[in-house]
Amino acid sequence: MSRFVAVRLAGLIPVALAVSTAAFALIHLVPGDPAQQSLPRQATPKQIQARRHELGLDKPLLQQYWDFVSGAVHGDFGTSIQTDQSVGSVLAQRAVPSLLLIVYSLLIGIALAVPLAIIAALRRETWVDRAIQVVPTFTFVMPAFWLALLLILVFSLELKVFPSSGYGDTFPQHVSDLTLPALTMGLFLFPLLLRLLRSNIIETMKMEYVEAARSRGLSELRVMLKHVLRNSVISTVTLIGLLLAVLLSATVIVEQIFAIPGLGSLLVQSVGSRDYPVVQALTLLFGLAVPVASLITDLVYAALDPRVRL
Repeated sequence: MSRFVAVRLAGLIPVALAVSTAAFALIHLVPGDPAQQSLPRQATPKQIQARRHELGLDKPLLQQYWDFVSGAVHGDFGTSIQTDQSVGSVLAQRAVPSLLLIVYSLLIGIALAVPLAIIAALRRETWVDRAIQVVPTFTFVMPAFWLALLLILVFSLELKVFPSSGYGDTFPQHVSDLTLPALTMGLFLFPLLLRLLRSNIIETMKMEYVEAARSRGLSELRVMLKHVLRNSVISTVTLIGLLLAVLLSATVIVEQIFAIPGLGSLLVQSVGSRDYPVVQALTLLFGLAVPVASLITDLVYAALDPRVRL
């Protein structure tokens, strides 16, 4: 397994280089001068030039790119132009809300998908099965911003159950404030989980060991939970791992709508203020999320199913 992990980690190097190059090139193509935006409007051309020199923006582009890559290798992404804090500390502060939102969204998606998938599989080819498969597709095809606005309208403005924005100061407040954004993302995820899990449950129920468990007199509930569901969930882990990367990108929209101080809203703010170091670091982080999630998924899959050899 150690060799497998080493090979996969080595494969991240060209991906990281490609993502870092794209991030560096794209942000430098965006119109606007970071030095000028970080100074008052009445700043003189001499002050702007001094600020550009201070930020290293007067260096050749190749030199700036090398400074970014060499620093990233050592975990140093530079200093934020807008806050004068290290990029690492800025990302660390903003990472917690995003991680909580992603985990919360995934829990909601799983909590909705598992019981409905079991019901649909047990009642397959009936109107119950068809309704369970059709109704969730509405939340899947609905744009995230539109679904978020609908949830705010119903649960915040009308029912006044959850706040429409913010993050709170304590953990209970975090959970309350993140409920609507997590529900927005969870309702997008759960149709995918539902369909895959339903199919896996139906296929697993046809296996010989399931029939053998029934013949031993085990109740249908115990057969479902111990034999069918457990083996059906294993193949769903791959999808969950890939969805984690999707959720990370979805936070860009959701955090803006609900005013959550996470990585997604930080990316939008940094692009607007031309904060090159923060944008480059975030783009690299988002770009590596997919291969890293895939690696973690493979490791979890092998741990859950001993028959898998990496």
